[in-house]
Amino acid sequence: MSSITNLKNSTLQGLVVAAYGKRYQVELADKTRISCVTRGKKTDLACGDIVNIKLTDKAEGVVESSEKRESLLYRSNGFKSKILASNVTQVLIVLATQPSFYEALLNRCLAAAEAANIKPLIVLNKCDLAEANDAKNKLKVYEALGYQTVYLSALEDTAPLQPYLDHHQSVLVGQSGMGKSTIINTLLPDENVRTREISSTLDSGKHTTTAAHLYHLNEHSTLIDSPGLQEFGINHLTQEELELSFIEFRPYLGHCRFSDCKHQHEPDCTIKNAIVEGKINAIRLVFYQELSTELSNAPRIN
Repeated sequence: MSSITNLKNSTLQGLVVAAYGKRYQVELADKTRISCVTRGKKTDLACGDIVNIKLTDKAEGVVESSEKRESLLYRSNGFKSKILASNVTQVLIVLATQPSFYEALLNRCLAAAEAANIKPLIVLNKCDLAEANDAKNKLKVYEALGYQTVYLSALEDTAPLQPYLDHHQSVLVGQSGMGKSTIINTLLPDENVRTREISSTLDSGKHTTTAAHLYHLNEHSTLIDSPGLQEFGINHLTQEELELSFIEFRPYLGHCRFSDCKHQHEPDCTIKNAIVEGKINAIRLVFYQELSTELSNAPRIN
């Protein structure tokens, strides 16, 4: 009996390192990569998943099962959900000074990370540009909350970011054009991740990454690059999870006059009182109220 036949009869464990729609690239312990499909209609795997496969050919296989996840980052609206990465310990929310970033998107990413119990790290790229000071001023609110922020010019040097990546499985998320691919190109020049020019007319980036990829930075650190996005739905969160994801609200929750306080127009709302006292920034309540109303009105995914 040949060795390939023996392997076909065996279950092999590997790491999902690329996700292309319904096809996945799985890396085995010896770094061999196998192109895999799933059985039936199951297509909810993501980069970072640990899976068990069986070979169907020398470099082809089928995923039989997956191991329990330690964490899962995904986004959703009322109609569908999109898994971004699995088993990550850190979310790098990549912003840039140009094109201008959506602060509402930043708040959505922070909420999703907090709800998934994954550490967020804000990365402001293109700090060599003239717009850097305006962007940095926007981020002072989040730095005051204790969120770590790294200022970067990825085309020149990624050294400020590298210490934050060590011993983490990190995922890059952010709008198209923020420089995620450039960051990976600089960290891992041999990968040659494709980048494109920014559309200055639209003030938004062109999509460059169409599939998620996992890269090994060293033997104990990995980085997942996810497709650029223009929206980040959080329809999978409950109202309670949303409240808790705004970390500065936590000391005040449960102390409003009404137990079901929406922190909108109710009297004796401790969140609004904290704003008056200067303990919570008003802009964060505005973002919360927008997201809360969105969750209330959105259809739920079954």
